Amino acid sequence: MGTLGRAIFTVGKWIRGTGQAMDRLGSTIQGGLRVEEQVSRHRTIMNIFEKEPRIHRDVFVAPSAAVIGDVEIGHGSSIWYGSILRGDVNSIHIGSGTNIQDNSLVHVAKTNFSGKVLPTIIGSNVTVGHSAVLHACTIEDEAFVGMGATLLDGVVIEKHSMVGAGSLVKQNTRIPSGEVWVGNPAKFLRKLTEEEIVFIAQSATNYINLAQVHAAENAKSFDEIELEKMLRKKYAHKDEEYDSMLGVVREIPPELILPDNILPHNARKAVAR
Repeated sequence: MGTLGRAIFTVGKWIRGTGQAMDRLGSTIQGGLRVEEQVSRHRTIMNIFEKEPRIHRDVFVAPSAAVIGDVEIGHGSSIWYGSILRGDVNSIHIGSGTNIQDNSLVHVAKTNFSGKVLPTIIGSNVTVGHSAVLHACTIEDEAFVGMGATLLDGVVIEKHSMVGAGSLVKQNTRIPSGEVWVGNPAKFLRKLTEEEIVFIAQSATNYINLAQVHAAENAKSFDEIELEKMLRKKYAHKDEEYDSMLGVVREIPPELILPDNILPHNARKAVAR
């Protein structure tokens, strides 16, 4: 840092210190009526024990999620709001196109009782439902874990298999490919249908597309958000049939139109409705 840089830094420090002093003075004057404003120290991406997350540039990590330590996430994957991936005493590996949905927890174990190292490995195009708990387990490609399910140490979920919502899969259980397991403890229910296998793949694709929408929205500046609010208010509650009788044509501003490549065809229809 040069002489000018140091001078600017010092002036900035004085200004910040003055602001803090004024805030303390104002709080003292207000007394018991004051409202303390706490600044959030949440960090979405965080190193620990000199271990740094390795996240592909097109991964969507929601602002309220936390990816900590030795975590690797492949392209097209998404980590949704409130989810925590904690790779501290071991590693977490997530393939491409996988979605870890809201409020899920992914953790690891250093070793089990027999001394086996237990990272968490999640393959590609896997769907993990809301509030699932994955602990030191392995999930192979194109598997499906339902909402609120818990997978304990040493569990292996093979490709094209499904764990039902709310199920508890006990330690060292292996769920074979093509099977549905449910319950507490989880047990074999039946074989997956061809339609369900297709659904698992489609679920991963849907979340890849949806993540792009959320990533674009989270990247908007304050000014862009305020402009959209104004435009939505201006163009809200317009009756197209009434407008056509009057010969009025209202063009939707481009800021309110989602790109065709963001949402799949069915989702575009739903948005249009």
